[in-house]
Amino acid sequence: MASTSELDKIDMKILKELALDGRLAWSALAEEVGLSLTPTLRRVHQLEEAGYIKGYAAQLDEARLAGRISVFVAVTLSAQAEDVIARFEERIALAPEVMFCFQMTGDADYTLRVVVPDLEAYQQFLTRTLTRIPGVAHIKSSFALKTVLMRPSPLL
Repeated sequence: MASTSELDKIDMKILKELALDGRLAWSALAEEVGLSLTPTLRRVHQLEEAGYIKGYAAQLDEARLAGRISVFVAVTLSAQAEDVIARFEERIALAPEVMFCFQMTGDADYTLRVVVPDLEAYQQFLTRTLTRIPGVAHIKSSFALKTVLMRPSPLL
């Protein structure tokens, strides 16, 4: 199972069902995919071994835990030096408000998704965290108005 082109319809159905509910009982999964329990478990194990299934996790309520405001932040560094990049990445990884951080091509060096309960919390994140990271030259914030689509898996 080296690529998705090598997965058959049953493998894809197993992945989809587990993406929807990682706690699905093995017997229920077998019934959903139309196999008996033993071949279903064998396929799940093969999918795990091949790296298609990286693990199982609970989906947490982000809004209740972190807040309802999502801010996409474009960050430009003052230099592309290794030490500046490493320092930024180390410091941003420590900020609990940052849900993801991508290194980018184009105008900005990084795009962050920051989740906070309110505007005051975002202002505090900016002044106490982001602007204090050495090498941050420019910050551009865009506030999400609503979520239109969010897929937990590429199969959904």
